[in-house]
Amino acid sequence: MRHCIELAKKAELLGEVPVGAVIVKDDELVSEGWNQPIINHDPTAHAEIVAIRSAAQILQNYRIPNTTLYVSLEPCAMCAGAIIHARIERIVFGAYDPKGGAAGSVFEIVGTNKLNHTIEFSGGLLEQECSDMLKSFFKKRR
Repeated sequence: MRHCIELAKKAELLGEVPVGAVIVKDDELVSEGWNQPIINHDPTAHAEIVAIRSAAQILQNYRIPNTTLYVSLEPCAMCAGAIIHARIERIVFGAYDPKGGAAGSVFEIVGTNKLNHTIEFSGGLLEQECSDMLKSFFKKRR
């Protein structure tokens, strides 16, 4: 999660919402991503999506099973859908997102048993640090 926070800081320096993500397989870093929708003119370029796209290329498979996604903010509905389609096994996130989280805060997408892939997930890892970074970012913008 510390690496995710560093990636989130990179996003913030670029004027993006500070969110960072990494994908790990067999205790090895496979890929990383940070929010890039503004600079890439791409509404889908969330940290998780960037990391998933990179991991799929590196692993040469559109499915990336047996991986863990670490992300500094609870995934949104779009990212939750991509995570499910990628067959990621586990998600660990920092801050909860009470306005759009899809791992229990607003929606229960990643943990539902109604889809063909269920993801183990947990939130709150370095929660205060992740949350403070986001609050500070939005406070500066207002």
